[in-house]
Amino acid sequence: MITIIRSVIMAILGYIIGSIPTGYIVVKVAKNEDIRTIGSGSTGATNVKRVMGKKWFFIVLLLDALKGATPVLIAKYLLPDNYGITAVVAAIFVILGHSKSIFLNFSGGKSVASGVGTILALNPVAGLTIAVIWAFITYFSKYVSLGSIIALSLSPLIMWFFKSPIAYIVYCLIGAIYIVYLHRENIQRLIKGEENKVR
Repeated sequence: MITIIRSVIMAILGYIIGSIPTGYIVVKVAKNEDIRTIGSGSTGATNVKRVMGKKWFFIVLLLDALKGATPVLIAKYLLPDNYGITAVVAAIFVILGHSKSIFLNFSGGKSVASGVGTILALNPVAGLTIAVIWAFITYFSKYVSLGSIIALSLSPLIMWFFKSPIAYIVYCLIGAIYIVYLHRENIQRLIKGEENKVR
């Protein structure tokens, strides 16, 4: 019963924190533009880069990762349970909040940075490994989407390799499926050779 109450608390907190539209706020304050009307329409760091350049890409990337990590860390250290369930619930609702923000009529980004932030909070070594894979593939392929899809698809195996709790592995599997689904249009463009490269 206590775990259920804790999970409900973390679901609400995770969703609200995840819903904070960092990319939207940055572009709105700096340019007075709605990022949802620009480029891919995503509020994530990659679309922010189209408007404000590389520096703000990394700033929003960091903010989104911190946004993802914060509720998970709260769950792990303030509302812990024996199986990591509350932390996983927090992580799930963070990425839902980021992609379906209550503050933006349930629109948002593709939850890659916030998703990696949750994984870093669950298992820092696994999270860093995934981040390195993402950076390596993105750098050499010049496709952020490809790096994101491959890195997150490998996350359940990486969590398993580092002997994480089963709840963390299952979360990474669910998260990977969800994030790949959010990238379905990018996948179509990659197949057609029409996806935008990082310059």
